Amino acid sequence: MKRPQLISPGSLNRMLQAANEAWRRGDFQQCFEQLERASQLDPANSGILLQLGMWYGLRYEYAAAERCFEKAVRVAPRKIEVLATAGQISVDFASHTLAERYFQRALQQKDASPEIFARLAELYERLRRTEDASKLVDQALQLDANCALARLARARLNRQAGLLEDAERVLRPILVSAGREIRIRGHYELGTILDRQGRYDEAMTAFLEAKTLLTPDAPPFLANLRLIRDHLKQMQTDLSAEMLQRWFDSGQMLQPPRRLAFLCGNARSGTTLLEQMLDSHPDIISAEETTVFHDYAYAPLRRSLPQETPMLSGLDAAQIGALQQSRERYFRSTELFLGQPIGNRLLIDKNPSISVLIPAFIRIFPETKLLVALRDPRDVCLSCFMLAHLPINDASVSYLNLESTVESYTRVMGIWRAIAPLIKNPHLEVRYEDVVDNLESVSRKVLNFLGVPWDARVLGFDEHARQKRVRSPTYADVTQPVYKRAVGRWRNYQKYLEPHLAKLEPFVKAFGYE
Repeated sequence: MKRPQLISPGSLNRMLQAANEAWRRGDFQQCFEQLERASQLDPANSGILLQLGMWYGLRYEYAAAERCFEKAVRVAPRKIEVLATAGQISVDFASHTLAERYFQRALQQKDASPEIFARLAELYERLRRTEDASKLVDQALQLDANCALARLARARLNRQAGLLEDAERVLRPILVSAGREIRIRGHYELGTILDRQGRYDEAMTAFLEAKTLLTPDAPPFLANLRLIRDHLKQMQTDLSAEMLQRWFDSGQMLQPPRRLAFLCGNARSGTTLLEQMLDSHPDIISAEETTVFHDYAYAPLRRSLPQETPMLSGLDAAQIGALQQSRERYFRSTELFLGQPIGNRLLIDKNPSISVLIPAFIRIFPETKLLVALRDPRDVCLSCFMLAHLPINDASVSYLNLESTVESYTRVMGIWRAIAPLIKNPHLEVRYEDVVDNLESVSRKVLNFLGVPWDARVLGFDEHARQKRVRSPTYADVTQPVYKRAVGRWRNYQKYLEPHLAKLEPFVKAFGYE
């Protein structure tokens, strides 16, 4: 029997709005309290339970997320919808174990749709279970030969198998008939297929079509992007050696010292390759592209400050007690994400998306070492532009056109060029091209920098990567031995990059890519 709602719709909406506002400002405890209370007052509302599960999952509290999903399944009139939604939410917060479990349960329902088969196939493809993925795609297409999601999955599997003509043939029909999100993803996939065939002008046309379809979502994110770029410009001006020296010296007051390195650089600069190589070492553990540092270490330091307070001013004013709490929250939350204690291992925090937070990292962890991934700026910008970023957000909105992509690169790496001569923290720049040219030599250099003994297992990073979950969009690439096909790729699209090369020239010279 359905349990009654114990609160009026108006009061419930206000409670949900309060929870959303708490989430937006990073007050996660308040958010969970509001939503848990809302669920108690409307216990038959599976939507609230699914949202609560999603938020717990995004905070790496997977057991709590599963508890909410199970409640939602129990109260839902149509269990298959809740099971499928829980599976997709679990994909979104990167718990592949939960995602597989809920998709499998959804498929056991008598009215399972071809889309559910296709979604589980996409998960298996990401987990490198290509044979299982292919069988599920076949089942989906047997139910509906025109299932757009299944055709997209088939195209991607064909492309990865080197069957480029078959991939294109399967894909093209859905670029006209499918829903908007599938068409966007489809144009990105088509661009990748055409690029692999050497049909570069056609590939660029496909990528531009994907950008056109994404553009209507851009305005609110573009407004935020302008503010972010203004802040970065101000930060680059305000950096001083005296301030950074003071932060470095404060390390003796922040205890205990931690074994920590921040792996950063612009997106698509080879950070994933470097991270997987290091994670293969038994004395190293890596946390890959999480929001832990921002949400649990940096953001709490700003919570009581006016929103317009510059980053450096806020960091400089932080008290030792607050910094100590940030350090403890960071390691506690990172272990929650990893699902295991870090112990005495060296922690690598790989996160190119927060490279502009280097000042915050060295303020909170003055003992940290910095590994900065470099790659030919022209290849970086092209790769950022060509990679599918869905849904659009404050970061990916930069990649809607090549001009903005280049501008984003100059802002991020401009911060690094400004701060590198001023900091006392040990730092090492690692060029992607050097890694793929001589993996062992670079590996030895990096491990020596980190103070970790040599271990030949780092050379088998591709085998290691096949045994673990890789969150990066380049998950398929790092399960292969090193290859050189991405070096100098920009030359295939030189005429499109030509109007923007002058802006990149200082970085090309500074990083030795002339």
